[in-house]
Amino acid sequence: MADPFRHHPGLRDKIKPFAESFFRTVTTDVIREMAEARGGHDTFPFHPDTVREAIRAEALKGHAGDLLVFAYGSLIWDPALDFCEVRRAHAPQHARRFILVDTYGGRGTAEKPGLMAALDDGEGCDGLVFRIASDKVETETEILFRREMIGPGYLARFVPVLVGGREARALTFLADHEDPLMRPDISRAEQIRYLALGEGFLGTSADYLRNVVRHLHEMDIPDPDLDALLAETEAEIARNA
Repeated sequence: MADPFRHHPGLRDKIKPFAESFFRTVTTDVIREMAEARGGHDTFPFHPDTVREAIRAEALKGHAGDLLVFAYGSLIWDPALDFCEVRRAHAPQHARRFILVDTYGGRGTAEKPGLMAALDDGEGCDGLVFRIASDKVETETEILFRREMIGPGYLARFVPVLVGGREARALTFLADHEDPLMRPDISRAEQIRYLALGEGFLGTSADYLRNVVRHLHEMDIPDPDLDALLAETEAEIARNA
């Protein structure tokens, strides 16, 4: 069997093995119980299993063979997927943006909203693609959608990516502009305020941003805008201290 890290051996120790990932076995019920136990909002609109599975079926309709999954956030370092190949990739029509407002208690509340990342329209986003062997697509995408499509906010779509200088198409999760918590028009001042003040049962929004930026640096994945956003957020936190 070919080594999944044959193209990028330096990533081997930076990506969590799928068998060790919390997301491998997590269910909606487990997340709901965690949220309630830690004081989270009990009205988060979780997708019922039947709805999520219908979304997955629609997204994969017509697909055959191996599947590429484009990772731009936590999937980069903790994909929870049994993949046969990982490659560096670039999504030329998109950008990693902090535009998903959290008011449900995860990393923010209605009184002090938090902010999380999404893949939106933009001038280009660097990340990774994971190749899922054709005989594992069914199992692995069930796990993937259980994590990424736990509720509204994202759209499961195939997007063009560049992998090793060649064009390909990969499944990813885009910002759903129809969702009221997705704010593609959010101002920089609002981003900084939400990131500086948002906190919930999963931790602070600032720590979420710090974690994303730290892992991107460890992976040697450039994102100057996120570096600047973190610096501005840290300055805001210091001013409020």
